[in-house]
Amino acid sequence: MAKRPTDTWREHVAEEIAERAAGLRRVEDTNFAALYPEPFVLATEQVLTSFENEVRGFDAPSDEEVFAAIRRGVEGLNNVDGTHDDHDYDTIEREELCEFIDGVLSEAGIDLDGLAARRGIERCEITDEWREW
Repeated sequence: MAKRPTDTWREHVAEEIAERAAGLRRVEDTNFAALYPEPFVLATEQVLTSFENEVRGFDAPSDEEVFAAIRRGVEGLNNVDGTHDDHDYDTIEREELCEFIDGVLSEAGIDLDGLAARRGIERCEITDEWREW
């Protein structure tokens, strides 16, 4: 199962909290809670869950159906990125989100190389048409 980036983000926050509580990290040396506030993480997670559920419901989807699901997922993430002031997807988060999308589609049996080739793009570009983050 593709690991959700939101799980990783929460793990980072929890590790910092535990290290602070154990006296292993000073407050000024923490940043994950500021990078990943729960409302931002939760909104991201809701989009990822919707995308995952949609893809899991596929039964021999057409390329158009797959790209429509990708578009809805990416546009949902665009909305999260644009509506959470002072929080956005930076390079690492963008890579994690794209890896998640790729993983969910691959697990559903979608031939991403073939899908991308039929559209005249590279596999790594399947989100690019709609992605603002």
